[in-house]
Amino acid sequence: MANINTAFVQQILHIPKRKWITHIHHNRQADDFGRRLEVAKWAAFCHSATLGEPLAHFNQVSSDSTVIYTSDQGFFLGEHGWFDKRFIYEQSFQMPFLIRYPAEIKAGSVCNDIVCNVDFAPTFLDFAGIVPPTNMQGQSFRDCLLGRTPDNWPQVAYHRYWMHRDSTHNAYAHYGIRDHRYKLIYWYNEGYDLPGTNQGGQDREWELFDLDLDPLELFNVVHDASYLDVREALCEKLTCVMERIGDVPVHV
Repeated sequence: MANINTAFVQQILHIPKRKWITHIHHNRQADDFGRRLEVAKWAAFCHSATLGEPLAHFNQVSSDSTVIYTSDQGFFLGEHGWFDKRFIYEQSFQMPFLIRYPAEIKAGSVCNDIVCNVDFAPTFLDFAGIVPPTNMQGQSFRDCLLGRTPDNWPQVAYHRYWMHRDSTHNAYAHYGIRDHRYKLIYWYNEGYDLPGTNQGGQDREWELFDLDLDPLELFNVVHDASYLDVREALCEKLTCVMERIGDVPVHV
């Protein structure tokens, strides 16, 4: 792990692992942003190292155990001027997903298909030999992990944040879609009187990002005439996805 402040880390080594976060939250020495990053890097390193213990156990007792590592969405650390998550921008949109299943999945293999967190539960059930309930959203991506991606796999991810201008984060309501290259976002900016929302009515707007050319999502090309076909195709996909899952498009 590169660029870790070892002197500061030494202060943490004498604290029980489960009390790290509480200690850092209340420790005045960790109030500055740089110190918090040091702790985050060290915690990630130790967490990764700790994963070796259960994996070693499974290696001894069974080759038919499925071990999965994933998490919630990522947090902004100042990108786009934001903190926390909630937004569809890449820093928060991405989620890690690692799986170990020696009986089927080749070690070190990478799945480049787009999957969503609503696909997790059907996939877990699939590996367990259980048929998902008919009312469960998502679909198993087991075949994708095995290199047998179905021809009709969507290859898009849908996102919606509805808690418009909540009192803590003041994040505006939006939804959008991402494929392997582009991301289309619609800021509809309405709370619709749902609990936890505040008054809407702000200007509605679109954003379109070419992630191959602009991975940091700094240049909105929604009004660029050269992206007209891309915008129309993504808008159609967005509408279809929302209608398929029972969400209500408000951009049409």
